[in-house]
Amino acid sequence: MSDKYKSPYISTEVLIGTVPLGGMNPIRIQSMTNTDTLDTKASVSQCIRIIEAGADYVRLTAQGVREAENLAVIKKELRKAGFTAPLIADIHFNPAAAETAARLVEKVRINPGNYVDKRASFESRELTEIEYNEELEKIHSKLLPLINICRENKTVIRVGINHGSLSDRVMTRYGNTPKGMVASAMEFIRIFRSENFGDLVLSMKSSDTSVMIEATRQLVGMMQDEGVSYPLHLGVTEAGEGEDGRVRSAAGIGALLSEGIGDTIRVSLSESPEEEIPVARKLAEYYPRGFAENKPSPAAEYKTPSVKPEIFRKTNGPVVVANMTSYPEINSGSYSDAGFRVNSETLEVRRTDGSADLVMASGFPKMLPVEVNLVLPYKKWFEYTDDPRIFPLFSPETYHENVMRSERLNLLLTGSHFDIRYLKKPDPSVISVVFTFNPEKERYAPDKFFNSLAENGLSHNIILNPVFRENNPEDLRIKASALLGRYLNDKQVAGICLVNIGDISFREVTSLAFSILQCTETRITRTMYLSCPTCGRTKFNLQESVRKVKEATGHLKGLKIAVMGCIVNGPGEMAGADYGYVGAGNGKVHIYRGTEPVLKNIAEKDAVEELLKLIEKDQTPPCPPKGGSVITELKMGGYPLQGGLRGGAADRESQASL
Repeated sequence: MSDKYKSPYISTEVLIGTVPLGGMNPIRIQSMTNTDTLDTKASVSQCIRIIEAGADYVRLTAQGVREAENLAVIKKELRKAGFTAPLIADIHFNPAAAETAARLVEKVRINPGNYVDKRASFESRELTEIEYNEELEKIHSKLLPLINICRENKTVIRVGINHGSLSDRVMTRYGNTPKGMVASAMEFIRIFRSENFGDLVLSMKSSDTSVMIEATRQLVGMMQDEGVSYPLHLGVTEAGEGEDGRVRSAAGIGALLSEGIGDTIRVSLSESPEEEIPVARKLAEYYPRGFAENKPSPAAEYKTPSVKPEIFRKTNGPVVVANMTSYPEINSGSYSDAGFRVNSETLEVRRTDGSADLVMASGFPKMLPVEVNLVLPYKKWFEYTDDPRIFPLFSPETYHENVMRSERLNLLLTGSHFDIRYLKKPDPSVISVVFTFNPEKERYAPDKFFNSLAENGLSHNIILNPVFRENNPEDLRIKASALLGRYLNDKQVAGICLVNIGDISFREVTSLAFSILQCTETRITRTMYLSCPTCGRTKFNLQESVRKVKEATGHLKGLKIAVMGCIVNGPGEMAGADYGYVGAGNGKVHIYRGTEPVLKNIAEKDAVEELLKLIEKDQTPPCPPKGGSVITELKMGGYPLQGGLRGGAADRESQASL
């Protein structure tokens, strides 16, 4: 299966109502209602709020024929009110609902994993080649009515593949993997092509940004191999809410937009649907259509070396550097800004899971706590060479002069002005390069840098140091995550050092660095939460449930916990989660261990407590108090699931005076 693709990816255009998608059209924005589709007044009102927030398309769930039929009423009311945005019907399991909706709205979304195929039961279904092809023929015949209806009504179809809701047939052969997602998509593409139906949109969604990115790249490569180029819908499922939801979505979607891949985006937040639109709009504006034409093509693939300095090896993921060289002096407040816990009475400084691994300073502080690793300009470092907590900062030029160096770690500070001659003969066990750049003026500077390293056969541990100028924390979250997501996903960097010149506290910037690593799952320092955006199938107050689950389980670092609105999508789309809290009906919750529902129809008022009891029962030794970490081994079923339990580990621009 091909994973090579030509970037940027130029898709063919499809017309969704009066709003064209793909080609060189702007990146389109959309969201989905969370009202009961049978409640016309509430659905129309929410559609209007979504459209007024800036959406190009609006999606509504149609779980049954009655809901599909009511889309006509909703559409009529919207048109009467002067709103012409195309409507999309979201279908799961029900071909009759899809066929009804396809006559009424401009686009229908179906999921190959549960539309006409056998719903995933997470049981192996070994099929012979003949049996497998017979299954495909059955799918083909069952799709024909929808294809014909859509052709007659000029209705577009989105084939939406979700990681975790692949059919048993596909998962048995390919696993719950990007390869399986692409295989499922290509099966449907070939069926539609055989019927000469080309009004298709494709999506490859996952809550795991690396799976979502890899599956989409592979799909682009496969389509290019077969001479087709359908538009692509991008999204990270179950992204969550608040900062995590924005960071996870931006890291995944931004990585692909930066490569010129993607035609429409939906940011899935566990918040009001209209709150998704500004986030999606900022992403589309950060990497607008045509921007990726400036991205240099890689001469050779660059990966961070496996050999690393000792301090890097201890972090179980990329390091976080706090650049405090512009601080007049480093004191207890400075350490707090860098993520350390400071006792207000004794001023004792202790490391936390959110503490910077290295603190860069322009001079030696009045006090250097035992748990702080300090980086000083090399001329000042000469005075402290015997202290194993202090490391020198060089320019590449001065590092190659005949000067004393550290035997443990040396940082080389450079930027887009770098001279490759001074980066020769790397020793990745004791050297790391801090690459500083302006992400507004030179967004692809790291790509050029990595290309130069690869072309010259060099291998360094790179710390990316983008210098932003933002006053709005939301803007910084989205831009920093969108920028860094690709480099982290592709394992090209050994660390990050965020710098911001603006009215955002240094403490927020440090926390954001750890959030980006957490949400890209490159370094886990907190409990990981997945939560779906609410829709018309949700059976409880999802936002309130997310809050309660977080409050009860926030100390369980390393666990992945999913809070899902319904059992229609929940069990499959929370793939890789250790535990699931899933709406089962009004006031009822199913609690899952992996893909197994171990507690069913628990009263919502008792569900969080029962979830916590199950987790505590599964842990050996029992769950630690807040601040500890969890080590557990759980059986997640017979498929090679991506995700699951992870192991955790523990505003100003400046250039150091070298």
